[in-house]
Amino acid sequence: MSETPTPTDDSIHDGRGTYDVVLLVEQALTSVDAEQVRSLHSEIEDRVVYHVLIPLEDAAARIEASLGTLGAGDLMAAPALAMNDVDIEALRRECEENSSSELQHTLAAIKAAGGEATGKVTSEPPVDALAALVSAVDAREAIILTRPHVVAEFFHVDWTSRARRKLGVPVLHLIEHENFDEQAGAGEGVSGL
Repeated sequence: MSETPTPTDDSIHDGRGTYDVVLLVEQALTSVDAEQVRSLHSEIEDRVVYHVLIPLEDAAARIEASLGTLGAGDLMAAPALAMNDVDIEALRRECEENSSSELQHTLAAIKAAGGEATGKVTSEPPVDALAALVSAVDAREAIILTRPHVVAEFFHVDWTSRARRKLGVPVLHLIEHENFDEQAGAGEGVSGL
């Protein structure tokens, strides 16, 4: 008597299912980034679908960062720094437009690399949005692509460490705009600094 596959047979190599991957990206992916992500799933015969999340750039954080670039002496010498001169609404719109543009560039890069992708800009805390989307699409894995954050990673408060503690799927952390060799230390990557 031959065995027939049961409905619970969930092979990723039978070409019948969908392999969902959630990508949390900090900035628009380049074509090299997209090709590297696609290469991770090249042997999967099921339909691979990427669900991209880009956090909405925070207008308040941009203002704080701008103020942080002023030297303490400058700040003390000019205490009347006029926050009224900053158009918060215009800055918020600019942040939304930038994040939306980065999402569109990322989706286009994934599609150009032969992938299928959907995405959204989120204003939720990034790891919470990642966890919710992983659950919503029943993702098989999550990939977080960031710029290097040496201090945050050292103290394990970065997105990847937080996601690993929160999710029940594999979480891969890649550095944006670096190829695999650079990330492994063969070039100017994080470990090659």
